Amino acid sequence: MQRPLALLAVAFFLTGCAVGPNYKRPAVDVPQAYRGVPDNGAAASDSAPLGDAKWWTVFQDEELQDLIRTALQQNYDVRIAATRVAQAQAQLGITRADQFPSVSGGADLNSTRTARSQAFSEFQNTSGQLTLSAAWELDFWGKYRRATEAARANLVATEWGRRTVIDTLISNVANAYFQLRALDLELDISQQTLSSRRESLQLTRDLEQNGSTSLVDVRQSEQLVYTAAETIPDVERQIQQEENLISTLLGRNPDAVPRGRKLTDEPHPPSVPPGLPSALLERRPDIQQAEQQLIAANAEIGVAKADYYPEISLTGTGGFQSPALTKLFTGPAGMFNYGPTLTVPIFTAGKIRSNVKLTEAQQQQALLTYQQTIQQAFRDVSDSLIAYQKDREFREQQELLTASAQDASNLAQIRYKAGVASYLEVLTNDTNYFAAQLNLVQAQFNELNSLVQVYNALGGGWQQ
Repeated sequence: MQRPLALLAVAFFLTGCAVGPNYKRPAVDVPQAYRGVPDNGAAASDSAPLGDAKWWTVFQDEELQDLIRTALQQNYDVRIAATRVAQAQAQLGITRADQFPSVSGGADLNSTRTARSQAFSEFQNTSGQLTLSAAWELDFWGKYRRATEAARANLVATEWGRRTVIDTLISNVANAYFQLRALDLELDISQQTLSSRRESLQLTRDLEQNGSTSLVDVRQSEQLVYTAAETIPDVERQIQQEENLISTLLGRNPDAVPRGRKLTDEPHPPSVPPGLPSALLERRPDIQQAEQQLIAANAEIGVAKADYYPEISLTGTGGFQSPALTKLFTGPAGMFNYGPTLTVPIFTAGKIRSNVKLTEAQQQQALLTYQQTIQQAFRDVSDSLIAYQKDREFREQQELLTASAQDASNLAQIRYKAGVASYLEVLTNDTNYFAAQLNLVQAQFNELNSLVQVYNALGGGWQQ
């Protein structure tokens, strides 16, 4: 018994080593500050970075908050991502089990009867066997520990992937909701404009019947009415389709969507604190997912290299065997066997070498993907910061343009009623005002949408 015990002691000692490279986070080029940060010092302010804020503090519309909560519970992409995490957990358990001995038991009962013949009388024999077997492949070279390391990294990567899905879902719901509120505002503007233009058309017709104006003015006034009228069904189509989109994001069949604040009442700061670029590496779930995938690929190299070395297994079987069941558990019925097994690869036609090269190439791909993900993340933040700043400036100018177009439209109406301008002037200025109103709604939506993109680019949303 001393030899097996000594062998086991040596095995435990040797299993402390593992072939293959140990993971070390690669160096990346991190900028000192994001490009696109406004000059008002938002980046250097004492405010917490927007990416660290909870989503319900960023989106303060109560109806929007309810929609996001429902989506987080019922959205199919989120639920599918959760099943991927469960699969990765199970796979880790399967892989980790290879590090430990496997034990199995068996029982056998056999009864044989030989028929009587001229030479022999009938004969019946009953025998039983009860065994307990154990097998353990010693992890001298860390093959199974590297495989467990890879499986654990894949599990963590899957969890970060689930958080990426949550980030994307929150952004999609917020963006769709703001788009819906923008369409609602466009519909209100179109209906109000149509009502006003119908009154103006009726007045023009009355003037034409009294001989105070020409039929050309009536036709031009009708053009204004029809232009506003044709806008309404198209906006209504977009509203219902946007409601269908939101319903799908919520894991529901297409249905109406409740509304909260008006588009113009949605709070948003004039500028956002993005924080330090180095913090983005820890906050963005897609970067964390890419790094865990790199860790897994790095560990797979050790798994492949371990095939170069001998495999040592310990096997043993013990139990009882007797031709008489009544004597199955007696001393003479005991039986056992044990011993080590050594398997050395001699010729594999380059299979092991090619497998190592494959895992090394996969590790390089994962490394490049990790670096590319970081670079794309910095671009996402920069693009969204620039968009938020410029969309705000555009919206401010569009507000001035809309106010000027409104004043021009009112003046044209006064001049026409006074008889010093043709109705063509009214048509032109009223058309410009209507277009300016719709463009202002789009500018207001773009500004809110840019805020959503900034929040998503900074890795905000998955913190619950």
